Amino acid sequence: MSLPAQRDELQAADKLTLYKQIRHDIERRILAGEWPPGHRIPFEHELMARYRCSRMTVNKALSELAQADLIERRRRAGTFVRRPQHLSAVLKIADIRAEIIGLGRSYAYELIHCSRRAANAADRARLGVRKAGKVIAIACRHSADNVPFAIEDRLIDLDTVPEAAAADFTTEPPGSWLLHHVPWTEAEHTIGAVVADERTAAGLDIAVGAPCLVIDRYTWRSARTVTAVRLHYPGDSHRLVARFKGG
Repeated sequence: MSLPAQRDELQAADKLTLYKQIRHDIERRILAGEWPPGHRIPFEHELMARYRCSRMTVNKALSELAQADLIERRRRAGTFVRRPQHLSAVLKIADIRAEIIGLGRSYAYELIHCSRRAANAADRARLGVRKAGKVIAIACRHSADNVPFAIEDRLIDLDTVPEAAAADFTTEPPGSWLLHHVPWTEAEHTIGAVVADERTAAGLDIAVGAPCLVIDRYTWRSARTVTAVRLHYPGDSHRLVARFKGG
């Protein structure tokens, strides 16, 4: 073997050993609890300086840790120790605020858009109503520990829930308000999966094309539609669970 070939082989072996060392060091800190869930991993350039290596070597180590579900890489924010997946019950209507607080995490709510309008054809089709009426259209975001948890797109039928017109959705999440103020008699969940478009990706701070879990929920009171809501969750951090007994 020629000297240049030997040198290239040694350099390749060094890179292989180094990326494994980087992965082992980070993995050890995570498993030992030194870096708890949510902890930010040093930025790539910091790891490059610490280990005196190329971005490619660092990226390979981080990619393998992400594949092992030990870390998550967020667009523009950096790399963080992965939190346990969130579990949501599908046989009840969950209050997202209470759900997040119940996980021991800090809750934050952001109203993106809220308007009161005459129901258009698309609104009536979504709510399953025929006659003209008024609706409140709401878009908002729920976060846990300052990380987007879900984005919400909701219609409230003001003919069924006229008191919603006086609610302050700038501070009160619409789902929480409805659960505390409006009794319902029937509900339906439809669960699906989509890839994030630009709007969804921006709302959840994930990459365009990343998988998302989607829940479409409808509630009625005495056969009259109360609300229709679509919730998008990051697909890699959320699962649905149902537990029930046979009759």
